[in-house]
Amino acid sequence: MSKPNVEENTLGIRVGREGRHRQEQQRRARRSGFQRPERTVKTARANQNGLGGRHLGIGLSLCGGVIALFLLFRFIVQWDDNPSSLLVLAAWIVLAAVAAIALTLMQRRLARIPRWVFPVVLVLAALVVVLDLAGCAYVRGDGVFPTAAPAVGALLTSVVTVRETREVMAATVVLGLVMTTGAVFALRTDPLTFAPSILTIGLGVVPPLLGVAIVRSFRRMVQLELDLVLVQSTVSQPRFAVGMLASEQLARLDLDAERLLDDVAEGRTELPLSTDMANTAASLATQLRLHLIEGRTETWLHHAVTESEFLAPSVTVTDPSGLAGLLAPEQRDALLLTIWLLTGDASRTVSLTLGPITVAPGMRPDRTIRFPIELSTTGVPRRKVDPETWQAIRVVGRHVDSNRGGSIRVEIDCSVDNPADA
Repeated sequence: MSKPNVEENTLGIRVGREGRHRQEQQRRARRSGFQRPERTVKTARANQNGLGGRHLGIGLSLCGGVIALFLLFRFIVQWDDNPSSLLVLAAWIVLAAVAAIALTLMQRRLARIPRWVFPVVLVLAALVVVLDLAGCAYVRGDGVFPTAAPAVGALLTSVVTVRETREVMAATVVLGLVMTTGAVFALRTDPLTFAPSILTIGLGVVPPLLGVAIVRSFRRMVQLELDLVLVQSTVSQPRFAVGMLASEQLARLDLDAERLLDDVAEGRTELPLSTDMANTAASLATQLRLHLIEGRTETWLHHAVTESEFLAPSVTVTDPSGLAGLLAPEQRDALLLTIWLLTGDASRTVSLTLGPITVAPGMRPDRTIRFPIELSTTGVPRRKVDPETWQAIRVVGRHVDSNRGGSIRVEIDCSVDNPADA
């Protein structure tokens, strides 16, 4: 069976394969018995145009266009000084055609760009570089420098948002090496003419590399915000509840059961049921019963951590009594924000231990429940902790913190209302 045609969205993330880092996290999740909720996956793969991806692409394209116009002006200025201007003109014509076709496809296809487009663009861009360098090969000493070749960097800048960053970086590095080789071996009557060659190489290499850095930061920001929004939905859950994954599975089972009952009621399925239909009905009933009795000892905090793409690999929660479910809404928000701010890097880890329950001195034990929350981190120096983190911790409860070996340990004294009084 042939593989399906893989396409990409406007953030350059391939549908079905969103980077090695995400694949590694998914493998860890599968080894721990957890699978990503379908709602999270669909949201992360949604059209990024509404999140600013298209505007970012337009901005980078405009930046590349400004650089290309400057280089075109430079080509016009040095036309009379270059006896091989026709070769350079041919390079500009090819580059203009490639840019027009690529930008038109980006505008018309919007979120989906076929995979074959970028290799074709690279082949034609290589032709542009060869023609331009050939046209300037023997006149470097007279102040004539490549113009179409560095403009290829402007073209790469405009496609950063629709390609994976490593592909754009690889193409940029090759372009820089080719232009550097041409500048080093060019015939020169004055060594000082090498300085403008460095500027030319920079115009071709620096813009796409900056574009890659900007787009990578933007992608991570969008993915973090999407994941945080989905995780925050668990804060409003009751003390013990199922997570997003179980809810989706339960909804699918309920829909299958409704369809089966509707088929029987409308006469589309005859009674008595056939063996296959009876087995299907029995399987649905069994799975529904299992969903009604399982997962009722897991709190919102457990689901928030395990169902988060960024928290799951770095956060460990120990809460055998389900005390996280007793926290007030503002305490839940603050605790989740604390964890989120402390796990801003993949090398950081956070461990949470809740309990056991203690009796608050001077208070009636039947009105207030008091228990400690011990939060320990690795790879989180105190000087790099955001001040908002401490503010969030104070919302959870009074705390005492210590710093040892570049890590932080926080003991939070948490008081909550006794649910028996509700």
